[in-house]
Amino acid sequence: MKTLPSKTSLRRAVTGPMLFLFILGDVLGAGVYALAGTIAGEVGGAIWMPLLIALFFAMLTAGSYAELVTKYPHAGAASVFAEKAFGSPLISFLVGFCMLSAAVTSAAGLSLAFAGDYLAAFIHVPAHISAFLFLLVIALLNARGIKESLGANLVMTVIELSGLLLVVVAAAWYFRTGDADLGRSLEFKPGVSPMLAVLGAALIAFYSFVGFETSANLAEEIRDVRKVYPRALFGALLTAGVLYMAVGVAASSVLPMEKLVATSAPLLEVVRASGLNIPPRVFAFIALVAVANGALLTMIMASRLTYGMACLGLLPNALSKVLPQRRTPWIAVIATTLVAIGLTLTGTLATLAETVVLLLLFVFLSTNLSVLILRRDEVAQDHFRVPTWVPLLAIVSCLVLLSQQSLETWMRGGALILTGMLLFACARVALPAPVEPG
Repeated sequence: MKTLPSKTSLRRAVTGPMLFLFILGDVLGAGVYALAGTIAGEVGGAIWMPLLIALFFAMLTAGSYAELVTKYPHAGAASVFAEKAFGSPLISFLVGFCMLSAAVTSAAGLSLAFAGDYLAAFIHVPAHISAFLFLLVIALLNARGIKESLGANLVMTVIELSGLLLVVVAAAWYFRTGDADLGRSLEFKPGVSPMLAVLGAALIAFYSFVGFETSANLAEEIRDVRKVYPRALFGALLTAGVLYMAVGVAASSVLPMEKLVATSAPLLEVVRASGLNIPPRVFAFIALVAVANGALLTMIMASRLTYGMACLGLLPNALSKVLPQRRTPWIAVIATTLVAIGLTLTGTLATLAETVVLLLLFVFLSTNLSVLILRRDEVAQDHFRVPTWVPLLAIVSCLVLLSQQSLETWMRGGALILTGMLLFACARVALPAPVEPG
């Protein structure tokens, strides 16, 4: 296996504000626009509570990422951490493969979401054709450069935020009528244990925070990464968490649980019920932007992870090639885009999303274990450090969330992991063993 390069070949163009918006945009994504009703179906009107639990779980694992990224600022992220911690090419490959599979699967799901009912509000195009064209545009923007990609992210994140803030404003406006019921935000679904309901809903809510881990793959492109990364990471997560909980309280105050559960666009229904008379196409446009932003940021991460694994010798060396002027990993961009296009033909948005969460929980487990193991590895540079109890609690949180997964999801995720093991075995047979330096 190759050693990590001492100097990056990628351009350090990502500033603190750009990184903050990258993480915030990736965390917000498209899920929050559709998940309020699903969470309400699990827990009742107390939508904010599982969101708070999910935020806590996400912050724990984010602490582990902050320590490891500032300690080892390399593009391979989780696979780099696993290689250093466990010293096993197989484990390192599987961690990276799970991360990569989750990212590309998520992008495929988002492309299907983009090609669905929100796009139909403007134009009717066959779903798979729309998804193909959508991923192609994302690939072109990704290959153009990280600075240009994050510039687009800035605009799209602002639009995403405006949509969520509009929901809060609409709820506040609705309070003027006297019909809003803030008490519903403290009500639980009848006939179920509140604790079990919150825990079950926390798994769904956790999907709303997935995306923060993608930023670790930009480590080689962040200016002053050891100072900037922790601030941007925790700041973005807290911002998203506060906004999510405000939206949750707003939704349950305006609409009863039955109406939230009955629609696939709960936030649109909240705005409609508020009396602000906002055209449906406005919210459809915001949702499309949210989907596009999530897909763009996810594919940026996937291409950088592929590049990092190739630099480590875990994937073919060709995937580490970069454009001479743009300094973007163009072959990795093409490869991940082709896989995402293929995945759009294999499942629905719901099935792809479930698989994403399962795969990422394995990655998070590896990262949290790596923090503890690598405490004995001293580095010359100062870096961020979390208390030992943080990765320990993070491990427990991952195990709790894994226990909530369905058998079908386990089977789908297991099939992907077995595929990764077969790919690794084929690579070991096809490629000559590395020669140790004499």
